[in-house]
Amino acid sequence: MSVRATARIVATPDGLPVLHGEGPLALRRTRATGPGIRVTVVGAMTAPLGGDRLTVEVDVRDGAVLTVDAAAATVALPGRTPEHARYDLRLTVGDGATLNWLPQQIISVHGSDLRTRTQADIAAGGRLVLREEQILGRHGEESGTLTSRLAVRYAGRPLLDQEVAYGPGAPGGWAGPAVLGGHRAAGQLLFAGPEFAEKPRETRLLGDTAVLTPLAGPGALVTAVAPDARLLRRVLDEALYDG
Repeated sequence: MSVRATARIVATPDGLPVLHGEGPLALRRTRATGPGIRVTVVGAMTAPLGGDRLTVEVDVRDGAVLTVDAAAATVALPGRTPEHARYDLRLTVGDGATLNWLPQQIISVHGSDLRTRTQADIAAGGRLVLREEQILGRHGEESGTLTSRLAVRYAGRPLLDQEVAYGPGAPGGWAGPAVLGGHRAAGQLLFAGPEFAEKPRETRLLGDTAVLTPLAGPGALVTAVAPDARLLRRVLDEALYDG
C-alpha cells in the first residue's frame, strides 16, 4: 500500500507553534549549534517507495531563524507498483527570517523512480540556504530514475527554476561529458538574501568539478558533481562555510 504523509513546521521568533510529522516523516526539535531553532527529520519507516506521496511544508515567519537537517539519507526504493514516488517541499521564508535547509542525500536505488519538487517563496529581506545532493545508485549499482525540480521566488519574482533528470527514462546524455561526465554524485547549494543584491557574487570555479554562479536576482548557486557522496559533501561544505 502506498503512503501519503505530510510534515509541517512553523517557526516564529518565539518558538515552534507547529511541529507535526506523519508516517515516515518524523520531526524532532534538536539542539542548535548556531542561532535560532533546529529541527531534524528522522525517518520513521522505509520511504519513499513507488507510489508514495510525501510532502514537507515549512513556514519561517518574519524574524525567525530555522535550520532543518536530517538524521539519515533519503533512500528511494522500488515499490510494489510501477508508479513513481513523489517528494514535495514547500518552503516559505518571511521578511527578516532565515531558513537553512540542509538535509542528507537522496540515494536513487536501481529500479526506483522518484520525482522531487522544491518550491521556495522568500519575502524581501528573507534569507535561504538550501542544499540538494543526489547519489545515483548504491555502491556498485546502477542508478534508479530521479527527477528533481527547484523553483525559487524572491519578493514575488522568479529567482531560479530548473529541473534535472538522471537514470533510465531521463533525456539522453545525462551521464555524458556535458552533464555528469561519468560521476555518480551531483548536488547544488543555493544562497538567497539581500546581501547578494548589495554585493553580487562573481562566477568562479570551485575545484575541478564545481562552479559558483550569480543568479539574476539576490542569490548565487553552487553546482557540483563528484565520484561519490563523500567528495560531493566536501565541495559543498567548503562553499557553505565560505558563504
